Amino acid sequence: MLTDIILKSIGKHIHLTDDETAYFISLLHPKQLNRKQFLLKEGEICKYSAFVISGCLRGYTIDENGQEHVMNFAPVGWWIADMYSLISQRPGTLYIEAPEPAEVLLLSKVKQELLFQEVPKFERFFRIITENSLVAHQQRLIDNLSLPAEERYTNFCKRYPSLINSVPKKDIASYIGVTPEFFSRMMGKMLRG
Repeated sequence: MLTDIILKSIGKHIHLTDDETAYFISLLHPKQLNRKQFLLKEGEICKYSAFVISGCLRGYTIDENGQEHVMNFAPVGWWIADMYSLISQRPGTLYIEAPEPAEVLLLSKVKQELLFQEVPKFERFFRIITENSLVAHQQRLIDNLSLPAEERYTNFCKRYPSLINSVPKKDIASYIGVTPEFFSRMMGKMLRG
C-alpha cells in the first residue's frame, strides 16, 4: 500500500487510532515525478511538505554564477520542503527536483494546520521531525566549516547510505562543498588507500 512507508515513519514517534490514520491519509496527495522534474522552483511559494515513497529528491540553490549548491537530499522515508517559504508563505530560494523518477505524498500547509487541529499529536510528530532536521543542518554546517572533504564525504555516506551509488557524483560533490574534479581526485586517493 502506498501509505505503508509514511505510516511506519509516523509510528516511530506517535500512535494513531484507525480513525486518525484514515483522516491523515485523506489529507495526502500522491504525486509522480519524472527524472529532472521540479516539485518547487526558486521564487515560488512552497505550499507542501513532500514525503518520499520512492526515488529521491534533492534541494539546491543556484548562485549568481550559475553554480548549484546541494543543500539536502530526501531519499525514501524522508520529508522535504523549502522550510523558509513553507512557514513564511513567501517566495522561496530552493529548487526541489527529482534526480531520478520519484513518487511522493504531499501534505499542504493548509491541510497540515487542519491535521494539527483534528489530531493534535501530529504537532508532536512534526516538532520531532523539525528538531531532527535542525540538528542535522547545524551539524552539517559545523562539519563544512571544520572537517576536511574526506570526512564530510564519510558523513554523507552515513547520513545517506542509500544514495551513495544512486545520485550523480556531481551532486555529492556539491553537497560536501567541493568541485566534481576535486571529488574525483579525492575518491581515487581514498580508493588507493
